[in-house]
Amino acid sequence: MSLPEELCIGTLDEIVKRGNLTEITGADGGPFQVLGSVMGPDPVGSVRIFTGEKIAKVVYVGIVVPQIQMDSHMVFAFMPDDSPVPHYTLDSVHAGGHYAFHIDLIQRADAGTHMVYNDWAHTPLTEAYESVHAMEGLSKAALAPRQLTVMSSWMLASRASEEAFAGLHAPVNAYLDHWFSLVEGGVPAEVAADLADTDLAARDAKNRALLFSPDVDKVWAQISRLLTEPVAESIRLQLVDNELPA
Repeated sequence: MSLPEELCIGTLDEIVKRGNLTEITGADGGPFQVLGSVMGPDPVGSVRIFTGEKIAKVVYVGIVVPQIQMDSHMVFAFMPDDSPVPHYTLDSVHAGGHYAFHIDLIQRADAGTHMVYNDWAHTPLTEAYESVHAMEGLSKAALAPRQLTVMSSWMLASRASEEAFAGLHAPVNAYLDHWFSLVEGGVPAEVAADLADTDLAARDAKNRALLFSPDVDKVWAQISRLLTEPVAESIRLQLVDNELPA
C-alpha cells in the first residue's frame, strides 16, 4: 500500500472494527460503487459504504490514477442526524508530487455560542492539534476562508513532506480515539443543556449541504473532470445525508 492508502484504510478498518459496522456491497459482493474515469477503461477507485448501530453511515472514497500522479483516499464517519457527536473525517492524498492530509471532527453546533459543547467535543484534541502544528515538513493547505467556516477550529489540513506524512499515525489515532470516546460514551447533562437551543438534525443537514457543496469546495470540479459529472454527483450525494442505498 502507498502511504496515503495505508493511513486511510488503516483508519477505516479501525472504525469498522470498533463500530461493529456492516458493509453495503455492490451486486457482485464487491465495493458499493466501482469508479471509472476519462483516463481510460480501467477502474480507478471505489466507494465503500458501511453502517452500524451507533454510527449511522461511513463512506470511503478511493481514487488512484497513476497517469496524473493521483493517490487519494477519504473516509467520513457520520453520526445519526440528531446526535451531538461530531462526524469524523480523514483525507489522505499524494498528488502532483505532494502529500497532503485533512483531519477533523466536524462540529454539530455553532462553536461561537456553545463553549460547554466545545470543551466536551473538541478541546481534548488540543494536544494532538498542537503536536501536528509543531511538526517539521508541513505547509499550509490552500483552503478558502468560507470553506473553513463549515469545519471545526481543530481541523488539521496541510501539505506534508514524505517524512512528516509518515509521522501522522499518532495524531490521526488521537483524533480517532477521542471520537470513539464520544461515540461510546453518554452525553453529559451540561452538554445537552448547552445544546438545548439547537435543532441538531436541521443544523447538520445545512452544514453537510455546504460542506459538500461544489460552490464551497472546488475539489468537486476536479472530480467531475476526472470521473465525469454524473459520477462525481453520485459520490457527493452519498455524503450529504445518512440515507443508505437500497
